[in-house]
Amino acid sequence: MSKPYQRVDTTSPIPMYLQASEILRRRIMSGEWPHGARIPTEAQLCEAYDVSRITIRQAIALLVRDGLLTRSRGRGTFVCEPNLTAVPRSVTSFSTELAAYGMKPGSRILAARIVPASEAQAADMNTTAGTELVSLCRLRTADGRPIGIQRTLIIAARVAGLLDVLGDDMSLYDVLRKFYGITASGATEVFHAVAIDRDDAKLLDCRIGQPGFHVTRVTFDDKGVFEHTTSVLHGDRYQIKIALQKA
Repeated sequence: MSKPYQRVDTTSPIPMYLQASEILRRRIMSGEWPHGARIPTEAQLCEAYDVSRITIRQAIALLVRDGLLTRSRGRGTFVCEPNLTAVPRSVTSFSTELAAYGMKPGSRILAARIVPASEAQAADMNTTAGTELVSLCRLRTADGRPIGIQRTLIIAARVAGLLDVLGDDMSLYDVLRKFYGITASGATEVFHAVAIDRDDAKLLDCRIGQPGFHVTRVTFDDKGVFEHTTSVLHGDRYQIKIALQKA
C-alpha cells in the first residue's frame, strides 16, 4: 500500500486516532472505497499512516460506531451500505427526506382502495367510524433498494380522485399539495422496534425476524388530521440519531 497524501500530524493537539478516523472517513465518503469494499488491513493502514495498531483500531472503531464500517471475523473490515439517519426535522415527505441524504427516492404502489374507518382509526384521525378513507400500501426504495413499507390512510372526502392521480415513484405530499392544496403543518411520530414478519421481509429483501422500526405517523394541516401512516423500515438501512442537551 503506497503512502497516502494525507498524513497524521504528530504535533497536532488533536489525538492521532481522531485524525486517522477523519482521514479514513473522507476516503469512504469520497467513494474511493465503495460500498461493500474491504478496506486495507490494520497492518497496512499502520504502515501507510505511520501510526500504531491501537491508533488504527480506535479510528476504525469510531467508524464502526457511526455505521460506515463493519467488521467480519476472519474476512476483514468492509464499507457499509448507506443508510438513512432520522434526525429532528420538519414535517416533510419521505421522498424529500431521502433526497436530502443524496438518495434517489422511489415507490411502488402495492395496493390502493377505499375503506371505512375502524373505531381505532377514527379515534386516531379525529373522525367517526365508517368514514371513507383512501388506503394505500407502498414499497419505498432508496437508490433502487427497498427501505420501507408504508401503509397510509387519508380522509377520502379531502382527496377525491387521488387513486387516479397518484402513481409509482410519485411523492404523495407533492400530489396532495399540487392537486388538493394540502400542506402538512405538523405531525406526531411514534417509533418502536419490531421483528420483521414473513410478508414484509420478502418485500424488504431481508431475513424473517430481522430487527426493524415500526413508525406510526399522524399528520395534520390547518383543517385537521388528514393522514395516518404506519411504516415498517429496514433496520439495516434506517437509523435514528437524537441530540441530547443538558436540562
